[in-house]
Amino acid sequence: MEYNYLIVGAGLFGSVFAHEMTKRGHSCLVIDKRDHIGGNVYCRQQSGITVHEYGPHIFHTDDERIWRYVNQFGSFNSFVNAPIAVYHGDVYNLPFNMNTFCRIWGYITPDEAKNRIRESAKSLGIRDPRNLEEQALSMVGPEVYERLIKGYTEKQWGRPCKELPPSIIRRLPLRFTFDNNYFTSKYQGIPIGGYTGIIQALLDGSDVMLNTDYLQFRHKHPDIAEKTVYTGPIDAYFDYVFGPLEYRSLRFDTREICTDNYQGNAVVNFTSAAIPYTRAIEHKHFEFGKQPTTVVTLEYPVKWEPGMEPYYPVNDEANYVLYSMYKRLARKERNVIFGGRLGSYRYYDMDQVIASALDAVEKDVSAS
Repeated sequence: MEYNYLIVGAGLFGSVFAHEMTKRGHSCLVIDKRDHIGGNVYCRQQSGITVHEYGPHIFHTDDERIWRYVNQFGSFNSFVNAPIAVYHGDVYNLPFNMNTFCRIWGYITPDEAKNRIRESAKSLGIRDPRNLEEQALSMVGPEVYERLIKGYTEKQWGRPCKELPPSIIRRLPLRFTFDNNYFTSKYQGIPIGGYTGIIQALLDGSDVMLNTDYLQFRHKHPDIAEKTVYTGPIDAYFDYVFGPLEYRSLRFDTREICTDNYQGNAVVNFTSAAIPYTRAIEHKHFEFGKQPTTVVTLEYPVKWEPGMEPYYPVNDEANYVLYSMYKRLARKERNVIFGGRLGSYRYYDMDQVIASALDAVEKDVSAS
């Protein structure tokens, strides 16, 4: 055994785990199939602009312990996420708040908006929403649903809203204040210079190998470490013995544009089904950039196939049952820790990933 831990994946979970175990005197080898560290939070520099290579990542948390933890490795700015939505040329504020309701209905008081939504839901007779469409209609009524939810959601998930579970939309913020802050978290911001520097600091003291596929690596080096921390797709680990879990993937079209300000906001959602991409990201606005040029990414949801990068787990009943079968196999694996969004087949916010990695460290230390 050359290492105490072989950590598969140089994203947030693997990097936090490596840092904590290295700090405790253990040796760690971190491998990643990509040619860079950081996983999906990887950032690069282009024309003096920090580019979020795999879509925007705004750090937010209510957990002071996690906020203090990440601030050990980088300095965060005061960015507040306030996306806007464009529907057939009209602009609306997100999350759904009084600015949104005023734009659609002309209402200026919360009671007016609440009554409108309540009466709309009552007229539709929806008491127990069975799918995403019914859940959304009961939450915001048909006008908001048609303009700001239906097209965007069906692009995102590649299927009609009537075929999606209601749980997907339940986390959607709905507020009756004139507040465009998407998150209500106590702590929020973007690391100055991006997340890559934070990952580099976390991996200090660990050996790192990039362009390394674990499923091939383990056959050549079966005894390289005492334990394995696996953050890849759980179904791939078991060679898809029960069949592949379902994901949605993304395609990013990034271009540099010769203007100092392309869209005036970091995140703009396009909610019409007629526009194939879901949002446009202007990266300089995450750090209040003043560069004479700008970098913009268009984000296209695409159908996932094995071999493509999985981004969003499709958490319907069929996939839940399939994941449960893989989870039972995972419990039988000796000296293997499964973690991260792919190893756990769930969507995590960044603070949740860090918290779960710290919990995994403490659990493993306690068991030793």
